[in-house]
Amino acid sequence: MATGKRQIGGASPASGRRSGRLLRDGTLPDRAYERILAMIADGAIAVGDKMPSEHELCSELEVSRPVLRQALKQLRADDVIVSRQGSGSYVVRRPEKAILDFAPVGSVADIQRTFEFRAAIEGEAAYLAAVRRTDSDMLRLNAALQELDRCIEAGELGVDADEDFHVAVCEASGNRYFTVARTSMKANILTGMNLTRNLSLTKPRERLALVQKEHYAIFDAIRHKNPAAARNAMRSHVENARKRVFEGKIASA
Repeated sequence: MATGKRQIGGASPASGRRSGRLLRDGTLPDRAYERILAMIADGAIAVGDKMPSEHELCSELEVSRPVLRQALKQLRADDVIVSRQGSGSYVVRRPEKAILDFAPVGSVADIQRTFEFRAAIEGEAAYLAAVRRTDSDMLRLNAALQELDRCIEAGELGVDADEDFHVAVCEASGNRYFTVARTSMKANILTGMNLTRNLSLTKPRERLALVQKEHYAIFDAIRHKNPAAARNAMRSHVENARKRVFEGKIASA
């Protein structure tokens, strides 16, 4: 564990590279969240380190304590930091720097919250799809899966096929409002898909195969008309996608 006083200002290339745009993008807590994330990704605050005091961070980020606390709350929800009673907050996970390269500036917090919303909405859509799906729905879902298989084999990103699969699940639900809700946030969803699939391409091929296995679990539950299993498979898939954003170095137990 690092000791002594850390220099958190100006030492982080990613935070410095991105700070000018961060002042214009996203909410204040989101900007603070991403600045802290950049410090951790660059190692300016190492895994296992105690977080700087609120006073230090407020001064460095030029934000109020309520804004900082909201940013820290988001970092806890994403399992990047953990609070220890009577001791403070500690870094338990270092996201990979690639996140800050692939994600649009100021978007990481929003991507994570989009995944949370999707898990709820698409989980229920999958439940109803398993009840109401038609043979035509199954053909469309299967076509999307086959295209994803092809993309994995060819080393392609596969965002369009991924999106087609999820849209097909919503439409198979027989309730157009699931599709409407998803369409209203399509730009946010595609940003998240681009990020997670780009990150997967930096990993061994088994990573994308694991994601595809999750798609097949959803497909099989819908095909066998098992609504509870379809809901669970979809929620697990979207939640896993959220967690895969932060698969960097993790503190040992």
